[in-house]
Amino acid sequence: MSLQWTAVATFLYAEVFAVLLLCVPFISATRWQKIFRSRLVRAVVTYGNTFFVVLIVILILLLIDAVREIRKYDEVPEKVSLQHSPGALEHVHMKLFRAQRNLYLAGFALLLSL
Repeated sequence: MSLQWTAVATFLYAEVFAVLLLCVPFISATRWQKIFRSRLVRAVVTYGNTFFVVLIVILILLLIDAVREIRKYDEVPEKVSLQHSPGALEHVHMKLFRAQRNLYLAGFALLLSL
């Protein structure tokens, strides 16, 4: 997995962890208020809008790139000559699988960030 897709996957896992953490019922409302009113959270909120817009743009670009890769590798199996290279079809299917995985990673990360 390339560096950009590793970063997207890490971001997706962090989002899932944050959502699950917010759903934990044994943390009291006063504790959440203390956390959300801390200096660190206030500093994040001041730059949060810019960070959010940049993040959404990056995820949309990666989603478009994943769709482009899927289209590229979806049309190749008809053109692959199996007489010259028996492993060519498996290689194309591997590339298509990775492109689809990247689409799911970018799509779910974009969905959870919204």
